[in-house]
Amino acid sequence: MPNGTFLYQFDVLSGKGATELTEDVQCAARDIRGKSVVCVCNDTYCDTITRDIPAKGSYISYTSSEGGSRFKKRSGKLQCNVSKNCKYSLELYPDTKYQTIEGFGTAVTGTAGYNLRSLPRAAQENLIKSYFSDEGLEYNMLRVPIGGSDFSLSEFAYNELPIDDFNLTNYTLSREDYHYKLPTIKRMMDVSKSPVHVIASTWSPPKWMKYYTEHNPTCGYLKNEFYQTYADYHLKFLEEYAAEGVPVWGITTTNEPTMAFTNLPAKSCIGFTAKQMGKFIAENLGPTIRNSTFKDTKILALDDQRYTISSDFYDIINNYPEVLDYIDGIALHFYYDTSTPVQVLKNLQRRYPELFVIATEACRGNLPNEKVVDLGSWERAEAYIKDIIQDLNNNVIGWMDWNFCLDKNGGPNWTGGHVDSPIIVDAKKGEFLKQPMFYAMGHFSKFIPRGSRRIRVEQKRSSKYIDEVAFLTPQNTVVLLIYNDSVNDATVGVKINNREAAVKLEAKSITTVEFNIEECNGNSNTSLTLRVKGNPVILKLKLGSIEICV
Repeated sequence: MPNGTFLYQFDVLSGKGATELTEDVQCAARDIRGKSVVCVCNDTYCDTITRDIPAKGSYISYTSSEGGSRFKKRSGKLQCNVSKNCKYSLELYPDTKYQTIEGFGTAVTGTAGYNLRSLPRAAQENLIKSYFSDEGLEYNMLRVPIGGSDFSLSEFAYNELPIDDFNLTNYTLSREDYHYKLPTIKRMMDVSKSPVHVIASTWSPPKWMKYYTEHNPTCGYLKNEFYQTYADYHLKFLEEYAAEGVPVWGITTTNEPTMAFTNLPAKSCIGFTAKQMGKFIAENLGPTIRNSTFKDTKILALDDQRYTISSDFYDIINNYPEVLDYIDGIALHFYYDTSTPVQVLKNLQRRYPELFVIATEACRGNLPNEKVVDLGSWERAEAYIKDIIQDLNNNVIGWMDWNFCLDKNGGPNWTGGHVDSPIIVDAKKGEFLKQPMFYAMGHFSKFIPRGSRRIRVEQKRSSKYIDEVAFLTPQNTVVLLIYNDSVNDATVGVKINNREAAVKLEAKSITTVEFNIEECNGNSNTSLTLRVKGNPVILKLKLGSIEICV
């Protein structure tokens, strides 16, 4: 070393060494034979997950897998020219942006609230924190039934008496609202660090508003004389919930109105043809909401299966074009997505780019040939993951699960139509079980905060086993989600702004990677010249270090 020269080296990627990872409370794993694991929580113990923001030029990955990993963390540094050694590779383009994300969440039904209250108080708090706190999944959306639903403890609607009460003079909230729904929603709002946006949906108005036919003996249709009364039924709910301190962000035009035309054994529903729905929105619901103090409440059409876009929504608009003056978006359900072409979403975006789309309901165990509660099922987590990735890649702005918790039988409810849930409550043991579906949801909700923008991803070396979607977050980090459907581990090269990473994927796993990007300028060595007290100082930037020679 020449006379008068000194060498000083430090980390320029983070300024403080490798990214520090928070040590979280680990999953208390219970292995389910032939399945994956569930994580057991009670009043004294529950696993946590912290989103650590990577240092400049670094990334952090989180993996959950069929093999039992649950938000397993790794950190690394972005480099140059490493993806060429990977069998599969992706390139991300943060400057090409698409839809803005609204959020992710679940539904507070009477049944779910009942199951929550069956646990010890401390276990209840752990469950709510698991979903909504910054040590949990950071949910920021909720769906709530207007009145009763198929997941209520009994059949009911508001203002059931007196009959033919056009003015809804006896409209009051129910015991289910006061005992199970409202207290739960408020507790969730209290632990959430961001505003929780509530979407409300009606399953059925009181029976005196409906008429029945031989072909539709259980759901019924809205009587002509009660179209305005049904619109007022929604407005009064907004008033009642606002008075209880729970503002409603959006309402849907009725839960699954096409249920009346299927062979499914529905018991809590009301049917609408496309023409009837168009009339209701254009002449009643739309004007009623827009001319009220709740005029900014979002109105979401359909609230039904993806295929009803083609079979119903376009007919609604053809019959009543003025519907577009009132609705803000469309609500879709998860069921039958695998048999519905994704082109349906692409066509909708092309025809009506001003409308947003939110997926408002999903569950498994709902079909006659399915096991109701399938503890530890990775296949059910995979179904969620693939559907969410497909939806997000086609401009959907949010995705919501159904009941936030159910009992070991997938209930209870008055219909007997039980289903599965990401969290299963065992009241006798005072514990709840986090299923793979819970962690599948968290890989999206935890790391794609409201305001994130989807960005372009291009598969340079593709694989039929890899599904992915990526976002630019409000913190100016890039989040990439990759699902590896293969039974083998893999490594995927990821390139962003000339920086690269080789991301390790476990077999049958979802991995969320958050990057704090920094560009490579041509090659890994750059020189700068400074002067210290008149003397030249040469800075030689190397990958991960600065070499200073005087």
